[in-house]
Amino acid sequence: MSTDAAHSLADAFGVDVLAADPVEVEPGLWVQHVDTQRELERSWSEVSGYLRTVLDVAGVDHLVAEELTVVPGLEEVLALLELRAHLSRRHRSGAAPWDVVVVDCAPTAETLRLLALPEALRWYLDRVGGPERRLIRALRPVVGRATGLPVPGDEVVSALERLQGDLLEVRRLLVRPGSSVRLVLTPERVVLAEARRSLTTLSLLGYRVDGVVANRVFPDDGGAWAQGWQAAQAEVLGEVHDSFAPLPVWTATYAAGEPVGTDAVAEVARAAYASRAGVDPFAVPKGPGPVRVRRVDGPDGAGAELRVALPFATSGDVDLARHGESLVVTVGSYRRVLTLPASLARWAVAGASVEAGALRVRFREVRGDDQDAAAPSPPGRARPARSGGATEPQREEEPS
Repeated sequence: MSTDAAHSLADAFGVDVLAADPVEVEPGLWVQHVDTQRELERSWSEVSGYLRTVLDVAGVDHLVAEELTVVPGLEEVLALLELRAHLSRRHRSGAAPWDVVVVDCAPTAETLRLLALPEALRWYLDRVGGPERRLIRALRPVVGRATGLPVPGDEVVSALERLQGDLLEVRRLLVRPGSSVRLVLTPERVVLAEARRSLTTLSLLGYRVDGVVANRVFPDDGGAWAQGWQAAQAEVLGEVHDSFAPLPVWTATYAAGEPVGTDAVAEVARAAYASRAGVDPFAVPKGPGPVRVRRVDGPDGAGAELRVALPFATSGDVDLARHGESLVVTVGSYRRVLTLPASLARWAVAGASVEAGALRVRFREVRGDDQDAAAPSPPGRARPARSGGATEPQREEEPS
C-alpha cells in the first residue's frame, strides 16, 4: 500500500488503475492506493462541520473556512488508519488476512513528518480534551448563550475521542516489535548523510529500523564508462556498511531496463535480497526498542535510567527539557514529547548524557525530606553533558 500522494504503484506493477480498496495483481499479492479523502470524511466530518459553523458565524469566507477546518498533515495521518484497519482485520478462521504489509512511503522528509504526527496529534488532542470535554458538556447551554457561538455537540466530542483512540492504536502498531522501517538509498555521499540523519530521527520517534537497501548500484560489467561510478560507489558502500552495522545492507544493481510489471519487480527483489545470503528479508527485528527504561541502583539509593537510541548524534545535537510529567527531546528540527511512566513521573532528573549513540537520562527516587524535588518539574532546558557514574542495571523494560 502507498501513502505517497503522488501514487506510483500502479505504474510499477504495470496496472492501469488501482482502486481505494486492495486489488490482486498476482496470486497472493494485493496492491492499494489509500484514498485519504474517504478516510478524512469518515473520521473528521463531524469536527470539520462544527468548525465551519463557528467560522461562518465569525464571518469567515466559506472557501477559506473549508481550508481552515483541516489540520495540516491530517490527511496523511488518516492514511495510516487504513494500515491499522488491515492489521486489525481477521479472517473468519481468526487468522490475519495478510502475511506481510509493505507500506510504500513518500520521500524522507514527508515520511518523517508523517511518522511523527500520530503521537503529536494524540498529545494535542489529549491536552485539548480530557476534563475539558466533560466541562463543555456541562456548560454547553451557558456558553452558547454567553458567546453567541455554537457549542460542539456530543457527536463532535465523540469524534475527537474516537480519533484520539485511533491515533493511539496506530502509534502502538507502528512501534510494536513486529513493525519496522527499511531505509532505501543510493550509494552517494549526500544521500548517505541524509540516511544517517533519518536513522537518528526514526530512533528518536521510537521506530525500529531493520535494514538498508542500497539501490541503483552499477554492476561490475558496466563497461569502461561506468568504472568511475563503480569506484565512487564502492567507497560509499563501504561507509554504508560501517554506518549501519550490525543492520543488514542489501544491494540492488541497475537493471538492463526499467523494472515495470510484477515479474520485473520480483526479479529485482530476488537479486537484491540474494546479496545477503542467509538473511531473511522478512525477519522481525530482535533486541530492545529505541526507547526503554531500566532500574539502576547507585550510591544515592534507588534510581532509573531512560535510554533513547540516537545513532550518530552528539551532545551538541540534543536539547532536553523537563515539562511536568513529560520529557521533551529535540534533535535538529525534530522533537518528541515523551510522557514519563508513572514510576518516573514523580522522580527527579539526576543528570543526562549522550554516550555511544544514545541519550541517557538518569532519575533518582525522591526521599521524604526532599519534597520540593517530588513536585512536577516546571518547564526548563538542559544540554546533556558527557558525564555519569557507574551503576549496575537490575531490570530493563519497554516504557508504556
